[in-house]
Amino acid sequence: MEDSAAVAGLLWDEWLPVGVRRLIAGVLPAGEVDGRRLVVWLAGVHDIGKATPAFACQVEQLADVMRAQGLEMRSGRAMGPDRRLAPHGLAGQVLLGEWLQERQGWAARQTGQFTVAVGGHHGVSPESGQIKALYDHEELLRTPGGSSAVWRQVQTELLDACADVFGVRDRLGSWQAVKLPQPVQVLLTALVIVSDWIASNPDLFPYFPQAAACDGKERLAAAWRGLDLPPAWRAVEPVGDVQEWFASRFGFAPGAQVRPVQEAAVGLAREMDAPGLMVIEAPMGEGKTEAALAVAEVFAARSGAGGVFFALPTMATGNAMFPRLLEWLQQLPDEGGGRHSVHLAHSKAALNETFAGLLAEGGRVAAVDVDAAVPMARGVQEAAGFAGAELVAHAWLRGRKKAMLASFVAGTVDQLLFAGLKSRHLALRHLAVAGKVVVIDEAHAYDTYMSVYLDRVLAWLGAYRVPVVVLSATLPAARRWQLVEAYAGMPGTEPESVAGEVAYPLLTAVAPGGRPVVRQPAASARGTDVRVERLADGLDVLADRLETELADGGCVLVVRNTVKRVLETARVLRERFGEQDVTVAHSCFVDVDRAAKDSDLLRRFGPPGRATGRPGGRHIVVASQVAEQSLDVDFDLLVSDLCPVDLLLQRMGRLHRHQRGEGQAQRPVRLRTARCLLAGADWDTPVPVAVRGSVAVYGAYALLRSAAVLLPHLDGQPVRLPADISPLVQGAYGLAPVGPQEWAPALEEARERFEQHRADQAERAAVFRLGDVGRAGRPLFGWVAAGVGDADDTRAGRAQVRDSRESLEVVVVQRRADGTLATLPWLDADSKGRRRSGLDLPREQIPASFTARTAASCGLRLPIQFSYAETMDRAIAELEQLHVQAWQHKDSPWLAGQLILALDEDCQTQLAGFALRYSPLDGLEVTRV
Repeated sequence: MEDSAAVAGLLWDEWLPVGVRRLIAGVLPAGEVDGRRLVVWLAGVHDIGKATPAFACQVEQLADVMRAQGLEMRSGRAMGPDRRLAPHGLAGQVLLGEWLQERQGWAARQTGQFTVAVGGHHGVSPESGQIKALYDHEELLRTPGGSSAVWRQVQTELLDACADVFGVRDRLGSWQAVKLPQPVQVLLTALVIVSDWIASNPDLFPYFPQAAACDGKERLAAAWRGLDLPPAWRAVEPVGDVQEWFASRFGFAPGAQVRPVQEAAVGLAREMDAPGLMVIEAPMGEGKTEAALAVAEVFAARSGAGGVFFALPTMATGNAMFPRLLEWLQQLPDEGGGRHSVHLAHSKAALNETFAGLLAEGGRVAAVDVDAAVPMARGVQEAAGFAGAELVAHAWLRGRKKAMLASFVAGTVDQLLFAGLKSRHLALRHLAVAGKVVVIDEAHAYDTYMSVYLDRVLAWLGAYRVPVVVLSATLPAARRWQLVEAYAGMPGTEPESVAGEVAYPLLTAVAPGGRPVVRQPAASARGTDVRVERLADGLDVLADRLETELADGGCVLVVRNTVKRVLETARVLRERFGEQDVTVAHSCFVDVDRAAKDSDLLRRFGPPGRATGRPGGRHIVVASQVAEQSLDVDFDLLVSDLCPVDLLLQRMGRLHRHQRGEGQAQRPVRLRTARCLLAGADWDTPVPVAVRGSVAVYGAYALLRSAAVLLPHLDGQPVRLPADISPLVQGAYGLAPVGPQEWAPALEEARERFEQHRADQAERAAVFRLGDVGRAGRPLFGWVAAGVGDADDTRAGRAQVRDSRESLEVVVVQRRADGTLATLPWLDADSKGRRRSGLDLPREQIPASFTARTAASCGLRLPIQFSYAETMDRAIAELEQLHVQAWQHKDSPWLAGQLILALDEDCQTQLAGFALRYSPLDGLEVTRV
């Protein structure tokens, strides 16, 4: 009890962000003094439920000692299954409630909002039915008969002592009238959990200190030194010239100027009465990331936020953002001691070399995380380029449930959506986001299913007064309004001011409970006119056209909507242009090859001055949607399948992205005008018909409306970027009729299917979605009832917050002719020059750590064919036949529990009725046997 309470006090003083302390203190009569006392007291009493027969009977030897003192109890066996009705968290909640009523004179209805922090300290707040069931079995709390009074006396003595020792005796009377908002109840629960976990760590608080051990204060000080948690960030709002501020943070090249959108975003953040939600809509390449980080500094300084969470749509975008976040952190003023805890939040973060280097540096901390899911890697700190930085991937903050408590996090949006999923230890996720500025990138990329979770999370973030920055290049106006409404909760506010706004670029801001403010910054001087042409959907047609277009050389990006079309297209183009002039990029590469692909694309097609290998002749990149985001690549010509118009505009952002000479003079003459050839549809029918794969991915309605708003541009009018972005997006996603009259029946039929699909998504997503914020004073009983259990960043966990089937992930190795296993034969050396290809993977012993990590870096998510129930079950059964017992050891975390897919020496195999072929050039190809 003393350890937990003492830890809670230090967490309040040293670690908890100012904004979280303000939120708790703001509802209590004596403010911060009451806030600290309440947190310390709840942490101190949280295990009072262990002073019950139902708990104490578990160890007969110790129970006998208690019986000798008059605390009679039956044995655990004699109690039978009824013991399960009294888990010690629930028992503690009931005992504390009784004490508040009987000893402090509280009304029964007032106690639950405080005691729920005790009842929920194991991750799930009790439900009303559980509370009633325990009251019906009072013998679990106090053995009936003469011993009952002894039990009650001991329980009362402990709670009386806690009230005195933790300084709340004279405060409880004034707290009777308080109505704790539900967000405050969540934060109190989370702080009790964190305090309990730290105080329960025997490396920090030994069970049996030696006789000469230090006193309580020294014991606590030693534990806190061993834990060595970096303090919360204390942002200082920059003052003065925005140009100088941006140059100091983001390393502007000589002569570079802050863009109008960036300056306007900072200005609006400074003007707001209180930090809240800001939606930044601006073209690709306008520096929205830098604007978001700058706004985050202003918001953090004014709100007391202690960090930033940057949420991105994919692991690839998360990996790309992580070093940018670290670079920005290194330029911040040295506040709070200059040490910051950082985290890369996705399931394969430990394979990221930058993050692995920080993990190795953070490994010096004494605490041991038994829940750790992220293996430690060592020896790559210098290679990661952050050897001198005070950025710590802290040992205690590793693991599935604690990692998001780090101050600065880049990761997938799933980690944010999990805050809206009823799951065990949800309070910890809420504590993690409640103390940060949250940045949501690529907001247009989230479908209805994900948006159901995102909107509920935004409602809670608004209740926590968490500042949020939403970034999008192409956001439908109706979706903008939904985001603002979800966050601010504005009953009676007319949406026209937000949803009807079509200006571009556009800033929209609102404080929690406030009214929205709209700003229309000027666009930067940069702009591109893109001519869009129909292209018949034939591979020979495409090859012929590219032969003409590339007569004088040039770099072309061909974007297909399915991996199957990527591979079919690449095969034909290689026959025509040669293998060396065609590159393939899609999602079905093993992780290490995918990362190498991204690096290679940036090296060859990145910005002038940074890309060193741009082809001097002709080259064609055939890619799936992986080319839409995160990669700063620049091509002379774009060929795209028909897709939703916002995604087409993203693809156009890879066309003439940078200036290459005066008037693009460094590009081939034929390609100095930006052009997009639109394929993937039959354009000769009365109503265009998209290819089957595209319809399966996007639906006919979005494709038809996209084609309809593009008609004027297909008939000669160029798409002006950025001026036409908003009109095209609002037209495609609005409710007004579009397209010729003869398209109307097809559009209406497609709309009905789309609406049905969207309603189905919303209904399915709502099953496990967290409830809305309840009224102040209402206890969080049953807060996560009927939830999903633990919400982890696993294939099953991600499937809960994304409308996707559970995917199957494997580690790909090679089986040699003699039956031995090895890492893939084409892998390049690592950053230290160590060979990674063809390393032996012995089955009779644990592989060396470097070898195991190399194998794990070849993870692959199998395509959708393996996500259907029967096929998945069959595939898992076949994969489990290659079960290497030696690899399941706790000292081999890289391969333990992984499904291993072994390719033969020709890189082929069969699985669940499909033939699989893999190559580092084309990735995975799957055909039915």
